[in-house]
Amino acid sequence: MTNFIFAPQAIAGLPIVGTDSQFPVRRIYCVGRNYAAHAREMGFDPDREPPFFFCKPNDDKSVVPVPPGVTATVPYPAQTSNYHHEIELVVAIGKGGSNIALEDAPSHIFGYGVGLDMTRRDLQMRMREQGRPWEIGKAFDYSAPIGALTPIAASGEITTGAIVLEVDGKVVQTSDLTHLIWSVNEVIANLSTLFELQPGDIIMTGTPEGVGAVTSGQTMEARIAGLTPITVAVQ
Repeated sequence: MTNFIFAPQAIAGLPIVGTDSQFPVRRIYCVGRNYAAHAREMGFDPDREPPFFFCKPNDDKSVVPVPPGVTATVPYPAQTSNYHHEIELVVAIGKGGSNIALEDAPSHIFGYGVGLDMTRRDLQMRMREQGRPWEIGKAFDYSAPIGALTPIAASGEITTGAIVLEVDGKVVQTSDLTHLIWSVNEVIANLSTLFELQPGDIIMTGTPEGVGAVTSGQTMEARIAGLTPITVAVQ
């Protein structure tokens, strides 16, 4: 047994539909600008350039598991006045590999869920303008609420379906998974050329148009057809 000088930070576990077992989160990879309309609203030309990736922390303070039927709470983060919601399809990896062939990608998927890539937009934009990394805008405490995972064995491969986010009952983001620039299988194949994927990895596949600010006291409801929705309140 390793003799650590202090207790390591606990990893996060995500609920799984139909079981009391949890999915241990190893890494969180995020895909940037993977819906054309969102790329445009962020000021970019949505050409089908190779996908790019960034990461969020995987510890149990950054990941916010949202069990079915529960309203999770997240604090309004420090050092921002422009705290944005981004609903995303979450893909959980159940089998690892490198250089995964496109046609083999589904066999590496454990399941799917609904997630929010919460963003300190003003800090992200400031870093972008200065040509610096985005971490302070994307990788902060409570930045990744994620709901219960539906195993692919139960859902089948998910390639279509409505993706919707409401804030205080008003629809603010709405699209369909068919509008992904890079499909889930293409993302897995591409990402696996850069990193050896492992069981426990999470991929947040990008957000559609309509991103915007939320403030303390507001509640977000995120849903994707066929998956367990999540509700998250901002304190």
